[in-house]
Amino acid sequence: MIINRRNSASRHFERSALFALRSVLRSEKSLFALSSLILIASVWTLALPASTADLPFGPWTRAANEPILSPQGTTWESAGTFNPAVVLHNGKFVMLYRAQGASGTSRLGYAESTDGLHFTRRPEPVLSPEAPYEKDGGVEDPRLQKFGDTWYLTYTGYNKKDAQLCLATSRDLIHWDRKGVILPAYQGNWNKGWTKSGAIVPEKIDGKYWMYWLGTAPSEIGETYKTDQMGLSYSTDLLHWTEATTTPVLPRRPGMFDSRVVEPGPPPILTERGIVLVYNGADDQLVYRAAVAVFDRRDPRRLLSRSDAPLFAPEKPWEKVGQVPNVVFVEGMVLAKGKDEGTVLAPGKDEGMAHNANRWLFYYGAADKFIGAAAAVAPVSKR
Repeated sequence: MIINRRNSASRHFERSALFALRSVLRSEKSLFALSSLILIASVWTLALPASTADLPFGPWTRAANEPILSPQGTTWESAGTFNPAVVLHNGKFVMLYRAQGASGTSRLGYAESTDGLHFTRRPEPVLSPEAPYEKDGGVEDPRLQKFGDTWYLTYTGYNKKDAQLCLATSRDLIHWDRKGVILPAYQGNWNKGWTKSGAIVPEKIDGKYWMYWLGTAPSEIGETYKTDQMGLSYSTDLLHWTEATTTPVLPRRPGMFDSRVVEPGPPPILTERGIVLVYNGADDQLVYRAAVAVFDRRDPRRLLSRSDAPLFAPEKPWEKVGQVPNVVFVEGMVLAKGKDEGTVLAPGKDEGMAHNANRWLFYYGAADKFIGAAAAVAPVSKR
């Protein structure tokens, strides 16, 4: 695991500066674009003296060598079960996962576990496409965050034409109330395409809710393809969102493992040192790997550090071969207590990790067909 604050801050500035400079060259509103460039430069300068943020987890290992959930049956989850959100609810691990049948339509399944690795599924999905913005394509890629007694589900609604970031709420994780599209496609300061992958910060900052998300940036000079990069928005009610930046808050990096796609993973966690966001990056060959970025907990727009190398990559055959090859895509993240603190983790499944230690469990889609789990020790708090 390599976190390089200064280098990643420098690259962030360079990429954002180029983004804004191209806006100057292409846009008639050059004064606005130039002011954006000046703002980016000032933010970068402020980031330089920040110390490297400590991560709340150590190196990742696979918690299981085989998938913990696989396609089954001949109907709604026969082709793929992947991209899971996992939370602790009423003393159990609860998973919402994307499932596809032979037609390719996506639904959200529900499964429970007492140890975080062995899950029992409900026979029917808990969310199926019904709204016009979901019809025929489905409901995809869940992420969960809780405020008060209410769970907030961000997901992608896909109608075979557009993919858009949507919201639903529930108190039991089974019965869901749709709130509609919260970030429409083809809108935004820099987004020119679909919107996906809403990762909501667990607490208000400066009186507002914050959410990292995926948008599509226009192709750059000399390139023939668009790139998916990370945006940031804020809200006072979790329903109406305002974009917080004029350029991607976490841009792609040419020549690196996240050159083509930079997509939020699970909802971030807050530490004393920052907002820790696991994200999914893809290179020019669309190999997906996991990485981490840390933002200022007083200003979610300000990047403090970023992985120079992936935390986790596809290695197992079932991570390399499936509906989409060479993909590990993290969407779930849970802090599991060791057996000394009340939760007994499955014996024999982790690769040498002590069961009496607290550890983070990371849940990921593999090759858009299976679900796997990784683990990392949580450092002991110093008091």
